[in-house]
Amino acid sequence: MFSPVCYLREEDIMPAAEPPLRVGYVPEHFSTPIHFAKKHFGLSAQLIPFPSGTGHMITALRANEIDVGIGLTEAWVAGLGKGDFEGDGGYRLVGTYVQTPLCWAISTGAQRPEITSVDSLKGGKIGVSRLGSGSYVMGNVLADERGWLSDPSTPPYSQAVVLHTFENLRRAVNSGEADFFMWEHFTSKRYYDSGEIRRLGEIYTPWSSWKIVASTRLAPAGGPLDPRLADLFRKLDEGVRYFNEHHDEAVQYISTALDYSEEDAREWLKTVKFPDHVQGVDPEVVQKTVDVLRKAGVLTEGKGLEPSAMIVNAS
Repeated sequence: MFSPVCYLREEDIMPAAEPPLRVGYVPEHFSTPIHFAKKHFGLSAQLIPFPSGTGHMITALRANEIDVGIGLTEAWVAGLGKGDFEGDGGYRLVGTYVQTPLCWAISTGAQRPEITSVDSLKGGKIGVSRLGSGSYVMGNVLADERGWLSDPSTPPYSQAVVLHTFENLRRAVNSGEADFFMWEHFTSKRYYDSGEIRRLGEIYTPWSSWKIVASTRLAPAGGPLDPRLADLFRKLDEGVRYFNEHHDEAVQYISTALDYSEEDAREWLKTVKFPDHVQGVDPEVVQKTVDVLRKAGVLTEGKGLEPSAMIVNAS
């Protein structure tokens, strides 16, 4: 009597391959090392651009539309520190992408003569990409720096106008829908040069400006990081190293594929520093960010996650 023959397919005995990570990023000059990691070092992640910024990535992480986000420190921290979310907040900080502060330019419309200085913005309408975005958070930091938060009964701005994109923000300050907005200096500079918008001033973040976050499915508290993150970190490290060694190629990419002049790209290179190893987050940086955001009225002590709970560092 013969036993029945069992035919096994390869897929029956081999574990299914993990899908590539879905990585959200802002398609600006800061994304150049990500581009190099993909072009030169085989980064297998699916790169998903978010021109509307970090606030949009927070929404996408919580909706399971992306696995990883590379964006602004203050927006990530504010998103977890407010506590206005269900569940675990959806993501944790796992890496540091840019070590240097970000210079936020303060802009108004070219034909808004009634707006004469930064101080004349008090009580005006601030344009933001999204509530909770870096442009929104830094508006509060500006208000704190200028002393506009001293009277709790009088908000520093009459309205936060949500406009989603940089193009909409530029349009709004010229139409009067908003009085001013804040965006990264070199991204704004081209439109100062063309006369579309007018620069009023600037403010620097008091912290290193870009962090990498991962969905809590990939970075659970107390648990190991998803192994795909280790490969992402390695490829980004390679992209950063290549960026540091090939500035001419970086300038060519920024001035052709992105919305910058060659001159501005070279000036930006003098101001930015990426870490040699992107994995890991300094708890002191997150604590300082929380302290400043609490002072600025963005966060309230006792609500949301504490700084130490926002981070998952591999042991």
